[in-house]
Amino acid sequence: MSSLNRRQLLTLTTGFAIIGASTRAVAQDMPAHERQLYDAARREGQITWYSGQYNAETSEAVGRAFNERFPGVRCNVVRSTSQVAFQRLSQDTRANAAQCDVFSSTNSGHYTLLKREGKLTRFLPENSKGMLPALQNIDPDNFFHTSYLGLYLMAHNTRLVSEADAPRSWTDALDPRWKDKLAVGHPGFSGAIGVWAVQMRKMYGWDYFTRLERNNPQIGRSSQDPVTTMNAGERSVGLCVPVGTTALAISRGNPLKLIYPTEGVLATISPSAIPSNAPHPNAAKLFMEFQTGKQLSETVRLSFNEPLRADVPPPAGARALTGLTLLAPSLAEQESGVPEVLETWRETFRV
Repeated sequence: MSSLNRRQLLTLTTGFAIIGASTRAVAQDMPAHERQLYDAARREGQITWYSGQYNAETSEAVGRAFNERFPGVRCNVVRSTSQVAFQRLSQDTRANAAQCDVFSSTNSGHYTLLKREGKLTRFLPENSKGMLPALQNIDPDNFFHTSYLGLYLMAHNTRLVSEADAPRSWTDALDPRWKDKLAVGHPGFSGAIGVWAVQMRKMYGWDYFTRLERNNPQIGRSSQDPVTTMNAGERSVGLCVPVGTTALAISRGNPLKLIYPTEGVLATISPSAIPSNAPHPNAAKLFMEFQTGKQLSETVRLSFNEPLRADVPPPAGARALTGLTLLAPSLAEQESGVPEVLETWRETFRV
């Protein structure tokens, strides 16, 4: 063997030794229930996560945090809006092509449907016992668990609209003075927008959207699109925008300000679940432990998203949840209501 080959062999051997030592160190830092899953997940090697809850930047940060916590189990992040993620999952099923290991959507009605069809895996993450009490046991049969607490409200571009002139309630946006100045997502793409539409219909009837259409809102896809539109100065007020994405934009110097509507903010307590045909079931269970554990909450709070646990502080500058009126339709209302409002939305807005 040449000296070059010896050096290569030494480098390779040393590298494997370092990786092995690193993996052992990480494993020793894990509680027993995670360590057992980690050993099985490393044999599978990866997980594919259909992420429809956090924005692309935060989703990628979550994937990296998982990779660092569990070396040797790669997280493949597939980020889209919630409705698109559900469509992709449905297409996978029809094609008998299992790809998704963990499915995360802001439309909780997706889970009651999948559960009824027998398409989810029953699993109770041990770490879920440390989550905020209101976020635990959203499914008593343990087919899905909270992985996202999203707050959706309004915002305005401070260069285009002063705080004194900004709308203060959801119904203020119906005033004709906001014609050609509003931006909103689409329930055909965004689960959160679908849930918001169900809630507004519940509170005000469909007349709310008939009147909103007269103001000619710019309709994007994601609930995050109005934030981009306001940043660019193309529209001055955004409806049903996520606190996390908006606060992150503000932290980067964009001229936006959050509006907490007087009626309350939309709260989406949104789950994740493991499809029954997940190709990497042990890695999927490990990822569910990660989502309900401290690591996910510590990661998402850095981009101004709400942590799911009391042992992780809220994002910098965030309003306390105890001081807010939270609006949320039930799981049953979401499952039946979102398809209904989507059909009527297309008739009303012609998009």
